[in-house]
Amino acid sequence: MIALQDCTVVFNANTPDERKALNEVRLMIERGDFVTVIGSNGAGKSTLLNLIAGSVRPSSGTIVIDGVDRTGEPEYLRARSIGRVFQDPLAGTAAEMTVEDNLAVAARKGRKPLTIAMTRSRKAEFRDRLAELGIGLENRMKENVSRLSGGQRQALTLLMAVIARPSILLLDEHTAALDPANAEKVLELTQRFAQEYELSVLMVTHDMARAITIGNRLIMMDKGEIIMDVSGTEKSSLTVDALVHRFREIRKQEFAGDRALLVE
Repeated sequence: MIALQDCTVVFNANTPDERKALNEVRLMIERGDFVTVIGSNGAGKSTLLNLIAGSVRPSSGTIVIDGVDRTGEPEYLRARSIGRVFQDPLAGTAAEMTVEDNLAVAARKGRKPLTIAMTRSRKAEFRDRLAELGIGLENRMKENVSRLSGGQRQALTLLMAVIARPSILLLDEHTAALDPANAEKVLELTQRFAQEYELSVLMVTHDMARAITIGNRLIMMDKGEIIMDVSGTEKSSLTVDALVHRFREIRKQEFAGDRALLVE
């Protein structure tokens, strides 16, 4: 469970470059919620994920995760509770380590000592989990990750993000750099893992059609605020045109482009 209570984030405070990235955001996400996050450039989507992860501190407000106030807690202390996947398939893995060693490090996330000792049972577990990906990585456990394709690396990164059993999964445009076939595969795995582990998921996306069809809840951000929050039948009955119309109604303005809500 995630509870953000009146969270404001100001960058470069009290300088000519001061910028308010989030403005008194209130957000409650229950265990098992899958929330898609959309918004225009600079809306605060990535800052929202960084705030939850702990890489950005709130200027004011509180952050409660799984019933514990984590407001002042540094990122590394939250790591065990949170899995994260970024847009770049190269960002989530160590290229010159093997597939199995990457998994071993991920499995020890947030624990001490951070060792990669490989027992027979651990190897068997990794092989089984890799086989579930359906892309043949169970037969490539001894290969360096640098030899994998972008889609394979992102699927591996996703598995690494959940293998330590976090309660929260943060996804920042994690399929944007993939070709359509690999993007669909990674999204399928994302939904499977979310359900299997009953994760609280926030998925930032620029694809409004996917934002509507994936997950049980959709939030729209603009200028550091959540301006729309829909779920259930209200969400599933949305169309892209209706979503664009709602945005224009809420902000009473037109926005340029091809109706896409661009990523930050």
